[in-house]
Amino acid sequence: MIADVLNGILLMLWRVVSDQPAPLAALLPALPEALRPVVSAVLCVSPIIGVFATLFALTTLMERKGLGRIQNRLGPNRVGPFGILQPAADGLKMLTKEDIIPRSADKLVHFLAPVALAVPTLLAYAVLPYGRNLVPLDLDAGLLFFFAVGASTELAIFMAGWSSHNKYSLLGAMRAIAQMISYEIPLILSAVTVVMIAGSLSPAHIVARQDGFIWGWVPHWYVLTPWGFVGFLIFTTASLAESNRSPFDLPEAESELIAGHLTEYSGFKYALFFLAEYLGMFAISGLGVTLFLGGWQAPLPGLDWVPSYLWFFSKLILMVFIFIWIRGTVPRLRVDQLLNLAWKFLLPLALINLFTAAIWHFTAVWQFPGALLLRWLLSAVMIGGAYVVLGRALSPRKKVSLRTYRYAT
Repeated sequence: MIADVLNGILLMLWRVVSDQPAPLAALLPALPEALRPVVSAVLCVSPIIGVFATLFALTTLMERKGLGRIQNRLGPNRVGPFGILQPAADGLKMLTKEDIIPRSADKLVHFLAPVALAVPTLLAYAVLPYGRNLVPLDLDAGLLFFFAVGASTELAIFMAGWSSHNKYSLLGAMRAIAQMISYEIPLILSAVTVVMIAGSLSPAHIVARQDGFIWGWVPHWYVLTPWGFVGFLIFTTASLAESNRSPFDLPEAESELIAGHLTEYSGFKYALFFLAEYLGMFAISGLGVTLFLGGWQAPLPGLDWVPSYLWFFSKLILMVFIFIWIRGTVPRLRVDQLLNLAWKFLLPLALINLFTAAIWHFTAVWQFPGALLLRWLLSAVMIGGAYVVLGRALSPRKKVSLRTYRYAT
């Protein structure tokens, strides 16, 4: 039986590398029936945790190096050649630092908060299609599952702020919850447009609907439509706020709240919060790739020979790079600006984009010459007009007058 298991593992690895379907079918028949569910779960979960934990380490190094270049400094360059071992040093430091718990804190809730934040974040990876036939859990309502487990992170942040028995932690947690609730609505509405057009809540089905090319070379990705492009911008902006990334990192505004809900955490618990933050950023980026960028689909015809999961991770890394770029170039917003952007601009724009997607869908039956151009113009006028009107309402022109200086005599 051991030889059969080893042969099954080798065959499974070969099928994964060669992008062949059903890799687990090579291993599971060689195992006892009672062990098959456990082995299947382990083989699904282990690669996800290993790949994204490695990506977390590499992203922290890439981010610090990239921000160093943007800000005209070196970044990590001491630990290992060119600083490439800095993530390992950071991990060892966090593991060996003392775990300090405030005397008046609720010790049980203080311990459970980082765990309650990391576990739902990992659950969100279960429904993402990483490649052809590489979906850990293909649910018909996978998108609903993703948003459901993502919403539970707000409870974990509140647990961290309340259990610390610190006013800065509590205020930071409340600010974080207000921010996440505000931006969850436009985030979900931007995804609803894709659900309307694709006709499914299954991420795998949504990727399948983006298969093929227009005119033989333009990929049939939703981001290349007027409503899809605006939806992608809304989704990306809301993702920055949901991931607590700059310029929306107000829950950790040092000048006001020290470190927000993280103030009373140290050691490995502190590292768990950052791990969950980055894993959440990867998960929401993976969902953006799935909804708007064709998922694991190749960008050009003739490139299907490249393993599909490489296309998925290439697009995922591109989105992470954009997040890092924004962090290094865009200043932090004020609280009122952050909430006004969500409620007065992104939410109405997402609703109008939803209506635009509906018109795009129902005008797909037009067959006369120039129908596609007319659909584009109609959608562009609706979205462009809404953008101008909402933008001017969000930033009204103030009356400018000469300033008069008066001095005491």
